[in-house]
Amino acid sequence: MYIAGLDLGISSTQTLETLVVFSVVDFFRYLRTTFKTLAVYAESKGGRVKPERMPARAQVVNTIQAIVIHVPPLIYAGAVLLNKFRQPEWMVPYTLPDDIAGIRLDPVMKGVLRLGACAAGLALRCAFDCALRHLGEQWHFIGRREHPRVVHTGPYAWVRHPLYTVTLVQVALWSVMFWSYIPLIALGTTIAVFAVKIPMEEDLIEQDEGIRQEYRDYKKKVPARIIPHIW
Repeated sequence: MYIAGLDLGISSTQTLETLVVFSVVDFFRYLRTTFKTLAVYAESKGGRVKPERMPARAQVVNTIQAIVIHVPPLIYAGAVLLNKFRQPEWMVPYTLPDDIAGIRLDPVMKGVLRLGACAAGLALRCAFDCALRHLGEQWHFIGRREHPRVVHTGPYAWVRHPLYTVTLVQVALWSVMFWSYIPLIALGTTIAVFAVKIPMEEDLIEQDEGIRQEYRDYKKKVPARIIPHIW
């Protein structure tokens, strides 16, 4: 690759992989920073998460969720980094096809799509931040705060679990960023996890007598869990 007439000794493919790896690393930096700050704020305003006996399956689904969301991108970033910003040979069998919907994609077009997915991932943080702003002190992985309230503003006026909506979109974008089938498998697994986890979360909320009826009314007003008019 040449910049200002200087040969930097790296190919355009390596440059693309560098950007993808940077996007992954920055994504996890963003999550860590955001959740660390939010955890302090949520506890100071909403109180601690109530100590409740959670069913064993809650811990199982939380663990599976963490694995399918974190492991594929981290493995990809680590493998590409160790291979000098080239995809290793073992990834080749899992790459997406060059023909999609009858359209033959050349390397340039694939590169554009992958960069577009990286940019979309950055833009997606705006939606994530918006949901977190409205959720505020009620944020938690699974559980009830000491001072609970029903959140029904912003994206919560459209779906009951917008953070999960953003998560699914991000996992789908990884498939394009990595140009791989693996994130699609993670996407299917994540959908299955949410299908199990959401009823448990909502049942836990409805156990609180102070907001039980308000939340039931909210569920009637906003029937969509993750995708409007679909799910």
